[in-house]
Amino acid sequence: MIGVVDTSASPSPRLQRELATVRAMMRLHCRGVHRSAAGLCAECTDLLAYAERRVEACPHGQDDKPSCGVCTIHCYDRVNRERIRAVMRWAGPRMLLHHPWLALLHWADRFRAGRRRPPASAG
Repeated sequence: MIGVVDTSASPSPRLQRELATVRAMMRLHCRGVHRSAAGLCAECTDLLAYAERRVEACPHGQDDKPSCGVCTIHCYDRVNRERIRAVMRWAGPRMLLHHPWLALLHWADRFRAGRRRPPASAG
């Protein structure tokens, strides 16, 4: 089937890095906002599981997967998209201090050739 990811295969290194970035952002957010001392709270655990499922089931597959921020397909439902945006908005700047390498690579993924959102029409 075209556009379906084989989840039995191990994720590509870039996909593994993207999942590691989401996990790191969720840990920072939960610790800072929800004051969770040990692991993730139930709300953050649910959101992380949802995000992992969506990343692993990306219709672009593993090799052509763009950064979610520049993707033209919205895989997340409206509520979870807003929740993950709030997490990233809070954790993003803090990633530079806590996980600088992941933050830099996450930012650089937006500029990979052929992975940009098409420009808005002038009309």
